[in-house]
Amino acid sequence: MTATDIALTAEGLSKRYRRTWALRDCTLEVPAGRVIALIGPNGAGKSTLLRLSAGLLAPTAGTVRVLGEDPTANTPQVLARIGFLAQDHPLFKHFTVAELIRFGRSCNRRFDRHLVETRMAELGIPLDRRAGALSGGQQAQVALALALAKHPALLLLDEPMAALDPVARLEFLQVLMGAVAVDGVTVLFSSHAVPELERVCDHLVVLNGSRVALTGDIETLLAEHRLLVGPRVSAEPESSATIVSATHSDRHTTLLVRDGGGPTAPGWQANPVGLEELVLAYLRRTPAPTAEAVAA
Repeated sequence: MTATDIALTAEGLSKRYRRTWALRDCTLEVPAGRVIALIGPNGAGKSTLLRLSAGLLAPTAGTVRVLGEDPTANTPQVLARIGFLAQDHPLFKHFTVAELIRFGRSCNRRFDRHLVETRMAELGIPLDRRAGALSGGQQAQVALALALAKHPALLLLDEPMAALDPVARLEFLQVLMGAVAVDGVTVLFSSHAVPELERVCDHLVVLNGSRVALTGDIETLLAEHRLLVGPRVSAEPESSATIVSATHSDRHTTLLVRDGGGPTAPGWQANPVGLEELVLAYLRRTPAPTAEAVAA
């Protein structure tokens, strides 16, 4: 990818809190103009990666570049191109929606007030209603509209739908995808809900043990992985494929392999793998030990 095709680059990006590494040796490229699913268990470093990318944290080691710039510089030029929405949809609860819009306009060099007011009218959210009096779904929509009003080139979403009911989740995704279609914004979307991410995302980043476990275009990753079912084996068969996981029954062994769709050994049957199955397999793997752990 060329520089203009990349929205975010991390090289050895790490963040430590005292003796605990929240993110370790994170190296990846996030393609521009895509919706990227960021998946991992609690404590894997998802929020840390997003906050480092938004310039809210400074790395302990390594670098992160957003749209070719260092987000930790906190310059108006960089921050104007980044939108960030945290899980708890932080809003001034005593502000009315209209006051939040005015506040957003005063804090941002580019702010589309008409966009927010139009979205509020479409969603039936009164401008004179205080944020604290809105439902969780309505607060999420207000926060999303305020983030999109900056017309960011990169939108960072940290578990934005965690507390929403199914209807509110659907409405949130509809508004988000409408903005992606119109503005071509790049979205890095953290969530535990793999089926929902599968509907809207086309690129994947999996974090496990504070490290990147898997990354790539979803369609390509699914084509590269297969489930192989064959006779029960006591040891993993010799193969050029990478064996991601293995399960055994009395008569059969099932292997999830990354082989790029290569030939299948005699006696084995190949089946496609779904996104959720693929993600869970990588999350269940024991992360490789760090150099410090090996030395100890």
